Amino acid sequence: MQKPDFSKGENGLLPAIIQDSITGKVLMLGYMNEEALEKTQTTGKVTFYSRSKQRLWTKGESSSNFLHLVDIVLDCDQDTFLIKAKPDGPTCHTGADTCWDEKNESIGFINQLEEVIEERKNGEDEKSYVKSLFDKGINKIAQKVGEEAVEVVIEAKDDSEELFLNESADLLFHYLILLQAKGYKLQDVVKILEGRHR
Repeated sequence: MQKPDFSKGENGLLPAIIQDSITGKVLMLGYMNEEALEKTQTTGKVTFYSRSKQRLWTKGESSSNFLHLVDIVLDCDQDTFLIKAKPDGPTCHTGADTCWDEKNESIGFINQLEEVIEERKNGEDEKSYVKSLFDKGINKIAQKVGEEAVEVVIEAKDDSEELFLNESADLLFHYLILLQAKGYKLQDVVKILEGRHR
């Protein structure tokens, strides 16, 4: 990271935009001085300078809803932080996921999962389940998606929510594998749905 220019901020404070590292959702805005930045980097918990309390304030110090540091980047003028973090719980003091009362849904996790699938597909680990499916070819992958779809239908007719959700997760996981085997990502399917919605 380049060196931030704290001289640009009022009283040496620079704005810090907090973004969920998985979903990409903006969670909150705070302010940091040099000491807050240093403490954030040292502890791994996002820390601000509270203008109302006139002191350093680690998000979650009273609620335990910490923001765990993943990455810090500076904007082009070196006077605004973009901090990517993993939240322990709701970010806003009101109990909302974000300070704009938006849901912080984890669909962005799918992108990470697709990256893991690709890594394992191209990896050398012969014990990897994902790699073994790719090695067996498209017919085996497609067959597996069909099997998982049938299991979802069976569980949908029963009363166990846990089994239904677990089988649904298995189906989605294998569908992501099938998409990659065909050279696509879930976003390619989403684009078609978006086109139909228009």
